[in-house]
Parts: sequence; C-alpha cells; structure tokens
Amino acid sequence: MNFCSACAAPVSLRIPPGDTLPRYCCDSCGVVHYRNPLIVTGCIVEASDGRLLLCKRAIEPRAGFWTMPAGFMENDETLAEGAARETLEEACAKVEIMGLSSIISVPRMNQVHIMFRARLLGNAFAAGAETSEAMLVDEADIPWDDLAFRTVRSALERFVEDRAKGDFRVHEFSLQ
Repeated sequence: MNFCSACAAPVSLRIPPGDTLPRYCCDSCGVVHYRNPLIVTGCIVEASDGRLLLCKRAIEPRAGFWTMPAGFMENDETLAEGAARETLEEACAKVEIMGLSSIISVPRMNQVHIMFRARLLGNAFAAGAETSEAMLVDEADIPWDDLAFRTVRSALERFVEDRAKGDFRVHEFSLQ
C-alpha cells in the first residue's frame, strides 16, 4: 500500500500506538489501514432425495473443477445471507440454511471459509455466471479427485461422515 484510501496522502508501515503489529498508517490524516482475513461463505446443498449440488467453476482459480456454491462475503450481509446469495449466483438455486457445518481457517491465504448445510428449495438449479455446469450427485458420485479446493473436500468429507452418523455438528479446523 502506498497511499491512504481516505485522503490519498502517502502511508508508511509502522506499529501504531497501542497496537502490536505493523500497519499501514497515513502520514497525513492518521488513518490506520487494517488488513484482515477475507471471509468465504457457502453451502453444502442437499436436495430432497439426498443428492448434493455441485458447481463446475467457469472462472479461475481452478476453472473446470467442481466445488460447492461459495464465495466472498459482501458488506452489509450476514454469513447465512452471503452463503444463500452465492448459491443463487453460482447455481441459480434457492436454499434454506439448515445450520453451520464447517469453519476452516486458511492462514496462508488470509481467509476463513465458513460452510453451511442447506436444503434445496424446489428442484430448480442451473449454471450461474461463474459456473459452467451445475449438477446433483449421489454421495458415491462425488468427483473427489476433481474438487477445486482442499477446503471444499474437507467440508464435504465431514458432511458425509456426519450424515452417515445422523448427527451433524460444527467442525472447526485449519488447513495450511
């Protein structure tokens, strides 16, 4: 960062008073510019027949690989609203959020991925703007080797294990 987004003056990297970490601080107006992890939110969507909704990515990173509907949370929305919005954008599907499934810290990417269990409302779904294909799959047909991200695989694995036990719980873990 070179310039302040509040006043356009130069910034410098220093530890502000009362803080413990270096931050970009405006040399003119004094604004401290914090850089915090990004939040990715999404859904593990289950249809009424038990199949799961997957999307094939049409954009980078990992275009051509499968994922669950997920993306970056926006300002002025809750986690659940963001997950439902991403599902509508990527899979043209309306969902009911059923509960939290996984909280995955990804420190090397400065991200936190938060996945919900969701129920597909109706039978409508299709490929959205960032998706080349959307499909419902049986557990046995999940394309494990063609999943886009480790976070997706880890969240799906835990969901499948919980569903087999009939006991859903929240999983919190880190991937390096």
